[in-house]
Amino acid sequence: MKKLNRINTGFEKLQPIKVVQFGEGNFLRAFVDYAFQKLNKEVDFNAGIAIVQPLKEGMINMINDQDGLYTLFMNGIKKGEKIQDIELISNIVKAINPYTDFADYLALAKEEELQFIVSNTTEAGIEFIESDTPDMQPPVAFPAKLTVLLYERFKHFNGDAAKGLTIIPCELIDYNSETLKKYILQYCDLWELGVDFKTWVSDACTYHSTLVDRIVPGYPRAEIEEYNNKLEYQDNLIVAAEPFFLWAIEGGDALKQKLPFHKTNLNVKIVDDIRPFKMIKVRILNGAHTAMVPFSLLHGNKLVMETVNGDFTGKFVNGVIGEISETLDMDKNEILAYTEEVMDRFKNPFIKHALADIALNSISKFKVRVLPSLLGYYNANKKLPTNLTFSLACLIQFYKGTWNNDVLPVKDSPEIVEAFKNAWQLGSLDLVATKILSNDEFWGEDLTKISGLSEALVLALNEIEVNGIEKGFANFSQQY
Repeated sequence: MKKLNRINTGFEKLQPIKVVQFGEGNFLRAFVDYAFQKLNKEVDFNAGIAIVQPLKEGMINMINDQDGLYTLFMNGIKKGEKIQDIELISNIVKAINPYTDFADYLALAKEEELQFIVSNTTEAGIEFIESDTPDMQPPVAFPAKLTVLLYERFKHFNGDAAKGLTIIPCELIDYNSETLKKYILQYCDLWELGVDFKTWVSDACTYHSTLVDRIVPGYPRAEIEEYNNKLEYQDNLIVAAEPFFLWAIEGGDALKQKLPFHKTNLNVKIVDDIRPFKMIKVRILNGAHTAMVPFSLLHGNKLVMETVNGDFTGKFVNGVIGEISETLDMDKNEILAYTEEVMDRFKNPFIKHALADIALNSISKFKVRVLPSLLGYYNANKKLPTNLTFSLACLIQFYKGTWNNDVLPVKDSPEIVEAFKNAWQLGSLDLVATKILSNDEFWGEDLTKISGLSEALVLALNEIEVNGIEKGFANFSQQY
């Protein structure tokens, strides 16, 4: 098969760089890059994307080896029929590793037609590192890298307000744009970059918080031969995603004029407030994902689809979503419709979404995505939610690291892994539960203060260790 490049596919003409994207992973390539390609095709937006690798190790070399081209497979079910749409993404015109090509990175600031900054550097990416300096090539933190780029643009265009940028972060944290802007302004002060630049950053640039929603398993390693058989070229960067797409962006009429997604059929909502979209998505879709992972892995499952289709595990996930739904102050019909849609997405036979892949950083995910529902249910009903409480017990059991003599796919910071190791070495389940629940660095508060939670977890952990997940949950459910 021929090599995938611009000569072999006829995409030799490059579009002008209008977007600088921090992050080169599967999600951005199946989401943001796809969205801008739709704009290019449907409204002649003519936007090229320059990708910046945010970490020292990444995929930039693989992307450049294919001239920025890759294939997106969107697989799902529509009206009971399996569908598969295939799109060759062609709008990435440059991919830069700032750790090896810092001059090329700075040169992006001088692009005349540059308008947008987008990013997805994971929940941990938007951070302030005080040791970062403006002469580092590059600084470590993403906000510091961006500050350097903005300062270069400010100097090159002599502070021209018309050259300010529209900044749209996609990291899954609350108020992502506000947090990013705050850190940029902190670097302005720390690095003494001047009042004029700080004013330009605040007034000439605009910041827009977002919600992104699409399940992207990524490279279909297990089925790669089947996928390649549908292509006329060899693609090492195939991305598989579901058809569902939602991008909610805070902004007004000015942003709608800059990003005319309303002229396409893509589900991009530019709205005054993304919080309702974020609440239902993070609590139900992300919350159910996070709650099911340790529970289902301990039960012996490997995939999300396998979990929701199983008699026992599927019923448990439905129970989790039911408890979460009770805590949402939203229209019940809207919640029900979204819940049904989520379950259909989980059951998508094309999406081989490995539970082990979702297990990354499960403690911080549980804190943001699941714990608010558990506590909200408790506060509203004065009793603990059965399924969510058991999922927390499974999480603690999962972080022990082994189960039935098998090593579990625990992936988290060394500090968190070590803290769980030390807790489990205490021996008594009472001591384990107390040690974990009282760690406010995990949860943002001392959970031993929640009446009855420690006792419930000790019971659940004992049932899990003695009777396994299915029988253990049945016994636990009789008391909670």
